[in-house]
Amino acid sequence: MKMESAKRRIAVFASGNGSNAENIIRYFQRPDSGAEVTLVVCNRVGAPVIDKARRLGVHAEVLTREQINDESHMMPLLLDHRVDVIVLAGFLLMLPTFIIRSFPDAVVNIHPSLLPKFGGKGMYGRHVHEAVVKARETETGITIHLVSEVCDGGEVIFQASVPVDVSDTPDDVEAKVHELESRHFAEVIDDYFFRNK
Repeated sequence: MKMESAKRRIAVFASGNGSNAENIIRYFQRPDSGAEVTLVVCNRVGAPVIDKARRLGVHAEVLTREQINDESHMMPLLLDHRVDVIVLAGFLLMLPTFIIRSFPDAVVNIHPSLLPKFGGKGMYGRHVHEAVVKARETETGITIHLVSEVCDGGEVIFQASVPVDVSDTPDDVEAKVHELESRHFAEVIDDYFFRNK
């Protein structure tokens, strides 16, 4: 039996530029990896993540909110790709309950702050960094957590922090957080779901 046939399969859901998605795809394309990204789901036509995924040989589907929320549409897609783990990498829609329940403890998200600070509805991307600067926080970071039916409420599996300087702008904070995402996200996914399992 070929090694590849035993690999676990990841679907990445993303809405925008796709830098985290690209890092994750590349990380799991290593020959010694026990998993691979086989599907990218995006809810925005023209989002850069679509071309990035396709250039790396990963099937990308652009779906409307209605299609994502339609169990009869989504579940066959995930089953056809034999998805084991779902990774939210800058995905701006709430996942429908049927996906969360169909993949118990197998959906993971990254949030650009140290939850429980700056989490919840409307707190994503630049909104978080602006709130961190406005609140004069001395540190921020990333939280990687399992996805539950409560927004940003799932079990935290990893956090990493970075100092926020008094002179930092939201752009400065975003750059610091992005560096943490690049350094840790794929490796934490690998450690939690695939190594020694």
